[in-house]
Amino acid sequence: MAITQAVCTSFKQEILVEGHDFTASTGDTFKIALYDSSATLSAATATYSSDDEVSNSGTYSAGGGSLTSVTPTTSGTTALCDFANISFTSATITARGALIYNSSASNKAVVVLDFGGDKTSTSGTFTIAFPAADASNAILRLA
Repeated sequence: MAITQAVCTSFKQEILVEGHDFTASTGDTFKIALYDSSATLSAATATYSSDDEVSNSGTYSAGGGSLTSVTPTTSGTTALCDFANISFTSATITARGALIYNSSASNKAVVVLDFGGDKTSTSGTFTIAFPAADASNAILRLA
């Protein structure tokens, strides 16, 4: 099994024909689900699936947590989208990666995240800290 970080191919096509609304407070609902090392996620991932998702623990439950979107912007010639950091408390979790998906649009996949190894919390807080919202680092960039 493998998790390969990528913007999902289906998402690239969908933004040209259907649209995903990342506008803060009025846009679609985006969620992040955590996966163990048995998961197979890649650019070919098209929708959220509970297969190999981490178990419910603390405030984490199946389907993951809702992300707070930051209204898209540009930096130079790059369009970018950012999310606020998210934490799951009182949780015992071992995750190898994650999937950001649009729960307002039939759970369509957006981005696969590869943590580069197992990340663990034990009866504590599991936090996903998103990188700086700029043209070189934002979690979702279109250049």
